[in-house]
Amino acid sequence: MPEIQAYQGKDYDVIVVGAGHAGVEAALAAARMGNKTLLMTINLDMVAFMPCNPSVGGPAKGIVVREIDALGGEMGRNIDKTYVQMRMLNTGKGPAVRALRAQADKHAYHAEMKHTLEKEPNLTLRQGIVDDLIVEDGVCKGVITNTGAHYHSKTVVIAAGTAARGKIIIGELMYSSGPNNSQPAKKLTKNLEKYGFELERFKTGTPPRVDGNTIKYDETEEQPGDKEPNHFSFETPDENYLALKNQLSCWLTYTNEKTHAIIRENLDRAPMFTGVIEGVGPRYCPSIEDKIVRFADKSRHQLFLEPEGRNTDEWYVQGLSTSMPEEVQQKILHSIKGLENAEMMRPGYAIEYDVVSPYQLRPTLETKLVKNLYTAGQTNGTSGYEEAAGQGIMAGINAGLRALGKAPYVMKRSEGYIGVMIDDLVTKGTNEPYRLLTSRAEYRLILRHDNADLRLTPKGHELGLISDERYHTFLAKRQAVEDEIARLNTVRVKPSPEVNAYVESHNEKPLKDGVIAAEFLRRPQVTYADLLRFIPAPDKPLDRRVIEEIEIRIKYAGYIKKAEDNVAKMKKMEAKKIPDRIDYDAIEGLATEAHQKLDKIRPETIAQATRISGVNPADIAILSVYIEQGKIAKIPS
Repeated sequence: MPEIQAYQGKDYDVIVVGAGHAGVEAALAAARMGNKTLLMTINLDMVAFMPCNPSVGGPAKGIVVREIDALGGEMGRNIDKTYVQMRMLNTGKGPAVRALRAQADKHAYHAEMKHTLEKEPNLTLRQGIVDDLIVEDGVCKGVITNTGAHYHSKTVVIAAGTAARGKIIIGELMYSSGPNNSQPAKKLTKNLEKYGFELERFKTGTPPRVDGNTIKYDETEEQPGDKEPNHFSFETPDENYLALKNQLSCWLTYTNEKTHAIIRENLDRAPMFTGVIEGVGPRYCPSIEDKIVRFADKSRHQLFLEPEGRNTDEWYVQGLSTSMPEEVQQKILHSIKGLENAEMMRPGYAIEYDVVSPYQLRPTLETKLVKNLYTAGQTNGTSGYEEAAGQGIMAGINAGLRALGKAPYVMKRSEGYIGVMIDDLVTKGTNEPYRLLTSRAEYRLILRHDNADLRLTPKGHELGLISDERYHTFLAKRQAVEDEIARLNTVRVKPSPEVNAYVESHNEKPLKDGVIAAEFLRRPQVTYADLLRFIPAPDKPLDRRVIEEIEIRIKYAGYIKKAEDNVAKMKKMEAKKIPDRIDYDAIEGLATEAHQKLDKIRPETIAQATRISGVNPADIAILSVYIEQGKIAKIPS
């Protein structure tokens, strides 16, 4: 018989494997930069799907979505078109922790993102399963599908997510599957091992979904959306805001002692505790059975009932993630106030999947073992749509830059939460699904929800992801902020009966002399609107987002200045590069742990080396002197 010839597909600049939240951002970024891009996905009906919570944003995560948008990504624009509820969280706290959260219509979100991909001129969207890579002399040059088709490219991005050798677990039941009972990718990550990659096994899970017609809403607490307009994308106008009457409410209820008793009685059937589940789960989003065991002193846990969309009666029970047997899940639901008669439409499940240990990545998300190969999303050990999308846009940018023969882009920790996340992953690794938290960012006061465009839009424009029109709008906003701050530092609030009545109403002493308007605005109770009662208004009315930026910049000026000073100090260390393939065996005096960690992670700068656990200041001093003296021994290639 004649030998079967492998199908040779078209050649591309960039190939992206996986069309989840990481893959779509990677593909769009690469294509919009001018690269001929192929996006391969197991199932076109699962593009940008939300198999877990149908929501976007939240603490730290919401800021990531704004950063993606500021760079020219799609997640913010897409959720603004398809949300069913929008809320600003932590409004009573400082600006560093405020974050937007939207409940998504999961089906509309998927459909809108798929259509966006289909319309992108340089992008080809194709259904297929990638089983292996084309690697020659340590360089990735394309992919091979399960049908034997070969597609060649200059760079490849793997964003396989939880489909990578996915295994679903419900009680005693286990079967090979991707998320939401989709087809898994069985061979790709296993084939990575032959190229030397170290893999780990992680686990995540979802709660049961219930029929909304069977919920007793009057026994729960309503959680409505905000009345004031808010958006994730800096491009979305206020006119696009859904009126309050068009938003869908979420509802709050709680577990109770009866719920906890049912779970305790069935722990012998819980895969979490019987050894069935081997993968490491997320600490910050534990299953309900894990919560009951770990927090045995708590009499109840919050549960949010959230709609999955406008055209479905399926509701998501946030906080009730579980892999308990199906009949136990039904008992648990019926023990909860408001869910006594709830009909379960889908049981919750745990899913195990393969992860590439992220210490094997460069800060560009290119792998150290195979050149021109990038990874992003849950493949790198993170959890959450937002974390995935943030890595996706950076992997797509860098794969695209490599394909264009241009220098890479590494976002610093002081530039964005995306930079914090990637630096954490490649420098510290992770032994559990990584979730972004505001506490992970040492510069969180300058990495705010409101200023993501001021931090990143110039870079997005430079990369070709931000249009000239949008960039000019951004420049006008930035100038308006600067001009008004300058004006408020020259105009004075003069003593007057009206001014002093206002001051005294807030239990403060009346003014005897005039005070600079900016100083007056720094008072905790004073808003910009209050201030305009006592000084002339600017020549042109200011947009509310410009006013928000002005208030924060003035009120927190001292704290922001301290943070910026710390950033300036760190920049000096970021500028001190560590030569590639430096031989740490040749450096005398390094502690054993420092030597092992430096050799494993191979940091690219002195600043990155300081963030490695187990590398102390004495080790940094020895390394710095060694490099400054030019004693650079390199390990053989």
